[in-house]
Amino acid sequence: MDAKIQKIKELEVKISDLNFWNDQNNAKKIMSQLDSLKDLNQSWTSMKNQVQDLIDLKELAVLENDEYTLSEIEINTKKLEKELSAFETKTKLGSQHDKNSAIMSIHAGAGGTESCDWAQMLVRMYSRWAEDKGFNVDVVDSLDGDEAGIKSITMIIKGEYAYGFLQSEIGVHRLVRVSPFDSNKRRHTSFSSVDVIPEIDDNINIVIEDKDIRIDTYRASGAGGQHINKTDSAVRITHIPTGIIVQSQNDRSQIKNRATAMKLLKAKLYELEQEKQRASYEKHYNEKGAIEWGSQIRSYVFMPYQLVKDHRTGYESSQINLVMDGEIDGFIDAYLSWKLEKKD
Repeated sequence: MDAKIQKIKELEVKISDLNFWNDQNNAKKIMSQLDSLKDLNQSWTSMKNQVQDLIDLKELAVLENDEYTLSEIEINTKKLEKELSAFETKTKLGSQHDKNSAIMSIHAGAGGTESCDWAQMLVRMYSRWAEDKGFNVDVVDSLDGDEAGIKSITMIIKGEYAYGFLQSEIGVHRLVRVSPFDSNKRRHTSFSSVDVIPEIDDNINIVIEDKDIRIDTYRASGAGGQHINKTDSAVRITHIPTGIIVQSQNDRSQIKNRATAMKLLKAKLYELEQEKQRASYEKHYNEKGAIEWGSQIRSYVFMPYQLVKDHRTGYESSQINLVMDGEIDGFIDAYLSWKLEKKD
């Protein structure tokens, strides 16, 4: 943390400059960075104090042979270990939008029902992960599979650092298992792609000309009762210059769906512009790859053995049921470490 404390001091010197607010966009970036660093420092100080309190309390409980307090200390120690692990992962984040909520899209690859079911399994995995973090998941748009699962879904995962964590999931995910839809119990391979972009702040100015968009309304296909199926409440917006298409159908109000779709479009246009300007080691859209064999970032093997392996970092886990229940922090942390190493 010494380096981050030094960085806080450097940024505080910058903001004390009389000309600091002359460039408001740059000033906002610096203020956001400073706030994040201060939050980290405050969390670190709090956890250090908790560690010392537990040490002092344990010494007293041992002297008094207080079994109940000792069991409580063990429980709190495990909780603190989990907090420390999450804190360590968070220290690896520092890009401008890492602190933002995340817009996640999942698309089933070729393979019909198999891939649609796999996409649904990924939705559950990320939803369970978000729930464990105390994040909210808002489904913006979804298209059900013909027999089971989903063909595609877009959801906003709302929570601090959601994008920073979930950027590790961008790419093609491969599943190998004995298919529950195959009466001959044969092994199948399925693919789904995951895309994640940050939900941008309202104060970021993205100009969208009316002439550059086409807005279509249609009847929502998802759940929602008779009203949502009888009115053209769903909204699809096409950005003509780029060909980007976004849609929202989760709300019964066409006005609210339009506002959500515009938010998605602004986020995608902003990310596209950032990619054009970014001269870093990886490209967001190139990293996703085609939804097919050989392009996967991670494999989930249920048969003939059980293993989840990330092909970029080499990190793996044989606890496949826990992973599918949302325990993906190990993969996230390994990816962020790998990303930092590549930058160096």
